[in-house]
Amino acid sequence: MKELKFIEEILEKKKEKIIGASDSIWEFSELPYNEYNSCRLLTEILEDEGFIINRGVADIPTAFTANFGTGKPVFGFLGEYDALDKLSQAAGCTERNPVVEGKPGHGCGHNVLGAGSLGAALVIKEYLAANKLNGTVIYFGCPAEEGAGAKQFMARAGLFDDVDFVYTWHPAAINQVQSSRSVAIMGANFKFKGLSAHAGGSPHLGRSALDAAELMSVGVNYLREHMIDQARIHYAYADAGGVSPNVVQDRALIKYEVRSPKVTQVKELFERVVKVAEGAALMTETEVDYEITMAFSDYIPNAALAEIADEAFKEAGAPKWDEEDYKLAKAYLFSYNDSTIKSIKEYIIEEYGEERMDEILERPLDSEVHPYDGNNIKYVSGSTDVGDVCYAAPTINFNVATACIGNVGHTWQMTGQSKSQIANKGMLTAVKVMALSAIKTMENPDVIAKAKRIVLKQNGGAYECPLPDSVQPPIGKY
Repeated sequence: MKELKFIEEILEKKKEKIIGASDSIWEFSELPYNEYNSCRLLTEILEDEGFIINRGVADIPTAFTANFGTGKPVFGFLGEYDALDKLSQAAGCTERNPVVEGKPGHGCGHNVLGAGSLGAALVIKEYLAANKLNGTVIYFGCPAEEGAGAKQFMARAGLFDDVDFVYTWHPAAINQVQSSRSVAIMGANFKFKGLSAHAGGSPHLGRSALDAAELMSVGVNYLREHMIDQARIHYAYADAGGVSPNVVQDRALIKYEVRSPKVTQVKELFERVVKVAEGAALMTETEVDYEITMAFSDYIPNAALAEIADEAFKEAGAPKWDEEDYKLAKAYLFSYNDSTIKSIKEYIIEEYGEERMDEILERPLDSEVHPYDGNNIKYVSGSTDVGDVCYAAPTINFNVATACIGNVGHTWQMTGQSKSQIANKGMLTAVKVMALSAIKTMENPDVIAKAKRIVLKQNGGAYECPLPDSVQPPIGKY
């Protein structure tokens, strides 16, 4: 318990700085690859604390590393700080109330994610110095997780090659070391080129790029019947070719993302989507070209690190909630529509048992640490570029409650909760859990060696980026 006591003492001294960073990043609410203020704030804090900053890593202006210490082991914490478009919402407000209508908001809680990892790095820096220990702690500043990602470019640039282990966390509605896996993803822009003409006077002279894009969507919809259950295909029109219905559209740009458990499966499914696009172009006598813009590997928890992390989480404990926290959480839970609340109730029965339904609805904040399930090999349908880190170095992700039970991510409700006492308590808990996990791992070289063997088995001997080498970070393009 002496390590935990040390962590709590340092955290007490640093918590206002950590919470202040989270609040400022929340207020900045910057979109992927545009997190200049958030990046500047984090690097200034780390530099003031004695970290050596390397800015603009992997050719991404808002990506950076911050190092403290020397020698082995070398370990890191992942920080994210990008927001989501059109999710502006007043902090702590349980009714829809944008700060600025249509502006971004932290609907995934990356403000507390980035600041929480910052806190863990600051605590470990003090631990290394106080105990005169060898070891190098690195804060990895990772932008654009909600966009085309950064960690796969950082891994491809070799930033994780000499790292012994990595801990990260994500704001959630539950306290646990994540045992489920996340799926791989690949995204691309499909650009159709046609021929404009007067839609009324000479339609026979036109070749509609918009028709081609729509036929592609029809074809992909038929493809959905012939793919594995865990796969997903999403799309959005980026350019429909204009707003005049009496002009045959000579251009169209449509974005597609393909998900599947493994990178190999994603690549196979993506090639089928490409064939559909080519068929649509053939049918409309248009041309099609595509540009791969993003790809993430699947995330698999490192079993060796998971045992250490689970032990540390149990020792640190869940956030300590008070009646004001429960009152706010309840108001957020019941701000959802009836169908969402029905789904939340079903989740409560599955996770906590039907007999606890009334209790959870009245006090909807997770107050326990759920044990790590080493037998869980299920894939959830979401994706994250943390997956690429786990193929490059031993990696574990924690989930820590920062929102009401049943909370739906990427919503105004999540934005509102992400700058609240609930989020702050969850974030400070995450600092303790990550720092304690890192200390326990540092002291156990056998665990580090086992964790590395798992990665080597997983990646076949070396990290392989799911993106072609020609694909660069799509700054200003995604």
